[in-house]
Amino acid sequence: MKILSRLYIALIILFLYAPVAVMIVFSFNSSSSVWVFSGFSTRWYEGLANDTTMLTALEHTLIIAVSSAVISTVLGTAAAVGITAIRRKMSQKIVMSVTQIPMMNADIVTGISLMLLFIFFGKLIGLSESLGLGTVLIAHITFNLPYVILSVIPKLRQTDSHLAEAALDLGCTPLKAFFKVILPSISTGIVTGFIMAFTLSLDDFVISYFTCGHYQTLPIVIYNMTKKSVTPDTYALSTLIFISVFVLMVLYNVLQTKSEKKRTETVRV
Repeated sequence: MKILSRLYIALIILFLYAPVAVMIVFSFNSSSSVWVFSGFSTRWYEGLANDTTMLTALEHTLIIAVSSAVISTVLGTAAAVGITAIRRKMSQKIVMSVTQIPMMNADIVTGISLMLLFIFFGKLIGLSESLGLGTVLIAHITFNLPYVILSVIPKLRQTDSHLAEAALDLGCTPLKAFFKVILPSISTGIVTGFIMAFTLSLDDFVISYFTCGHYQTLPIVIYNMTKKSVTPDTYALSTLIFISVFVLMVLYNVLQTKSEKKRTETVRV
């Protein structure tokens, strides 16, 4: 059974990462062929440095991803604290159900509804261009919020409520008690929510497509390329993004493991 389980896991990993491996290999291909590896070359990475369209789209994507992740993390953490403070279980369940609707809703429905909302308000206040950076940012915050809330709430429920009460008894204000006691104990959930929000925003296409206007992000630029042909420097850029996200996840897991070890040692002492 152990051999079968290991084989099963290996097949799953192969199925998940084989396309990424092929992309990485062909990003170093000396020719533009997608099925013949002609030789090792970094020409596509060098060409990427001169591709202003791709770099501008990447800049737009990073601005949206970082901004929406930061804002949704702050708002989501505050919302999670508010939800856990609700005393009535039924009311809490209703609020949680409403919060999860953006996750369960189809992206195309969310994108179209937000587009219509932005255009309506844009015309209402007399804007010549209703869609742009602001609308994409609001849209990304909207679908990121539930993921942050669901990442933080389990940590809040694991936190001993008596710790905050003890801090209040020792003279802390409610705000100071939150930052000194609650926030450190839920920090891993906050970081997880931030990373999820960042990665979801980074590769979103459908909602961005309907709300971007002339402010195009990287997925939209790459999609427009598929109408003709995807240039190999796209493989190079995708490889760099994959490696960056992979390194980020490894560092996060290492830091989380170290913090858990320190917490365990503190409890033992």
